[in-house]
Order: sequence, then structure tokens, then C-alpha cells
Amino acid sequence: MKYEGLWHITQMDQWDEDYFNMEDQAFIQIRSNGMGHLQFGLVSGELDGEVVKTGNVERFEFTWEGNDELDPVSGSGWLKIGGSEKLKGRFKFHHGDSSEFIAIRAVS
Repeated sequence: MKYEGLWHITQMDQWDEDYFNMEDQAFIQIRSNGMGHLQFGLVSGELDGEVVKTGNVERFEFTWEGNDELDPVSGSGWLKIGGSEKLKGRFKFHHGDSSEFIAIRAVS
């Protein structure tokens, strides 16, 4: 699956780099089975997704749940490939904020 791997988040439209890289390099990691992890700022969690194709548009769509400063949070999101080494996507918190982001494939 082309979405599989570790991707470093380099930009977010709602938060600056000082926040989203606060604890660690912000990332989203996807395994071949569609499961994975995410971390940005004080938010960390697990995700569950699948590739969805509508017409000519293909995206990896997911739900996620985890913690934000130890408070339980959940939400949804999507990713699409913008070149072989770049993702564009959106994280959405259930009943909360939403942010687009850009990520690049981590070097192995």
C-alpha cells in the first residue's frame, strides 16, 4: 500500500512548528493493514483506516483515538499522495478543531 510507512509532519494550518513538534517530531505512521499511530503537539493516538476511491480520487480515510494532555480525544481524517514522498491531509477532532497538514516520507 503506497500510504504505508512513517511520515514526518512538516506543516499544519492550525498550529505552528513549535507546537506540533513540542514533544517529538510530529508524525503519522501507517502499516499495510491500515492501522497506525499519530503524534503532534501533546496529541498522540492510534488510527484505523482504509483506502477509499471515489471516481478518480483516491484517499486514505481514517478514524483515530488517543490523548491530548492525558484527556481522551478522538476524530477522523484523510490523506492523499502529493508525489511519491509527500502527503497532504486533514486531522479532525470530534466536536473540535480541524487542521490540514503536509507530511514527507521519513528516510529509512
